[in-house]
Amino acid sequence: MKELKLLCWNVNGLRAVANKGFLDWLGREKPDVLCLQETKARPEQLDQALRQPEGYHACWSYPEKKGYGGVATFTREKPVRVETDFSSQGLKFDVEGRVLLTQHSGFTLLNVYFPNGKKDEARLRYKMDFYETFLRFVESLRKKQPGIVICGDFNTAHKEIDLARPKENEKVSGFLPIERAWMDRFVARGYVDTFRRFSQEPGQYSWWDMKTGARQRNVGWRIDYFFVSQPLAPSVAGASIMPEVTGSDHCPVGMTLRLP
Repeated sequence: MKELKLLCWNVNGLRAVANKGFLDWLGREKPDVLCLQETKARPEQLDQALRQPEGYHACWSYPEKKGYGGVATFTREKPVRVETDFSSQGLKFDVEGRVLLTQHSGFTLLNVYFPNGKKDEARLRYKMDFYETFLRFVESLRKKQPGIVICGDFNTAHKEIDLARPKENEKVSGFLPIERAWMDRFVARGYVDTFRRFSQEPGQYSWWDMKTGARQRNVGWRIDYFFVSQPLAPSVAGASIMPEVTGSDHCPVGMTLRLP
C-alpha cells in the first residue's frame, strides 16, 4: 500500500504567505500533494523557490486579471495529466483561474477555488451558477474516472456545526439556505466530506474574519474541504484541520489516502 499526504490551503496571496514562513512550513510538512487557492500571482511573478518548490512539480491556473484568485497544485510525482481549460466541457468559469485538474495513479484531483457570494446579488448568482456547472462537470468526469478527490475553498459552511454562529449568519452568503442546499445535493450524489468521517466535534474551523480578531476567539467557519467520490472513501485513512498554521485568514486542511 502507498500512503499519500494531501494538503489544501487558501493562502490569500502566495507572496504574502511566503513572507510568513510558507516554505519552511512546506519543508516540515512534506506533503505528497499541496493544493493552494487564492495565490494572487502568476508563476513569472515569483522567484524559483515559490514558482516550483524543491522536490515538486508545479501546476498553475491563474485569471486574466492579475493579483486576483488563482490556484496551484504542487506534486511530488509528476501528474499523468494536467488540465486548466474546461471551456470545451461546459465549465466556462476558468477565466477566473478557479479550477485545476491533475490526474494521478488511482485518482483524479480537482483543486477548486469556489466563488464568494457576499459582494452582491449578481455575485451570488455567479456563485450558484458556478456550483451547478461544476456539479455537471464533475458528474461527467466521474463516468470516466470514478476515483475523484475535490478540495478547496467552497466558500460555504455546510451544516450548523461548521460555523460558530449559525443563527446570526442564516442570511449571510456562505450559509444561505440555497448554498447549503447545493452542498446537500453534492453530498447526495456520493461525494464524501472526509473530515466529518473522522470527527463530529464542533469548534473545528478553517476560516476566521481577521478584521474582528475572530481567530483568537475561534469564531470561525469551516469552508475548506476534501471530498472524495464514494469509490475512494474506503481509501481515506485520515483527515485533519490545522488551525495552528497561521499566515492567512484560512488554515490548511489535510487528508491521507492509502492506495494499492
